[in-house]
Amino acid sequence: MQKLAKREEQIMQAVWQLGHAFIKEIINEMPDPKPHYNTIATMVKILEDKRFLEHETIGNVFRYYPVISKEQYQNHAMTDIVSQYFNNSYPNMLMFFAKEQKISEEELNEIINLIKSQKK
Repeated sequence: MQKLAKREEQIMQAVWQLGHAFIKEIINEMPDPKPHYNTIATMVKILEDKRFLEHETIGNVFRYYPVISKEQYQNHAMTDIVSQYFNNSYPNMLMFFAKEQKISEEELNEIINLIKSQKK
């Protein structure tokens, strides 16, 4: 699975949220300043070529829907980050967040409890 560029990821976030979307609906979900219609149409075509999106024809317009789920992409992206920056170690990643004080002891305990509940 390819990594998405920032604007591609914004488009995918919009489509994941909407489920099915026309170009105008995608544009409405984009941050200001809103990109031009042709810009988004071109990027949506690229996302189709990358097999992230497909479309169905309704009348004379295309409605797009995701082929890759948000969860599938999250899994791929996190695996990639852990591999590249944390030597394939989730404990190293958690230690980084703890050291940088971006995660509290309480949050770590919540993670531990979640892991324990998944094993049951």
